[in-house]
Amino acid sequence: MFLYGSLVMTRLSIPSPRTNMKITTGDGPSTQGRRFMIGLLWFGTLATVAYWVVWFGIDRRWLATADTPSYYAFENAFPLADGWMAVTGGLGAVALARRRPEALLWMLLAGSATVYLGGMDILFDLENGIYWHGDPGNVAVEAFINVGCLAGGTAVMRFAWRHRHHLLANDRL
Repeated sequence: MFLYGSLVMTRLSIPSPRTNMKITTGDGPSTQGRRFMIGLLWFGTLATVAYWVVWFGIDRRWLATADTPSYYAFENAFPLADGWMAVTGGLGAVALARRRPEALLWMLLAGSATVYLGGMDILFDLENGIYWHGDPGNVAVEAFINVGCLAGGTAVMRFAWRHRHHLLANDRL
């Protein structure tokens, strides 16, 4: 049992109760991987802010894929949740760039918020025929946002979870 427990602790990179020493295996994220993830988090944050600046401050017709009261009510329900997503993404990028252990928390929060909001948007679009009825340019923007939310959010969570031990041991990034 001791041998199996030691192997599990070695694989999970947790302190060994017998030696009280941290045992680690594997490498942390590559410099390129870490930089890409910081860029992805900032892209998501800034793109979200830019979307709402255009929606409320410039001309929502640039982004709208439908012109119905229900569509506008649906879109207008997103700013607070998108704001949370943008804040967690920005905090994740800063923490990862500074090699802070809280990067794990902020990245998991940002990734899950992104996937959740993308899923909400996709379901609305499917139920209301948004992908099939609308300006092709606006539908392309909508599809890019939807795919980006699912892929980007998943990539952030995967990166954070895969490197969680290194993220929590801030001297390893």
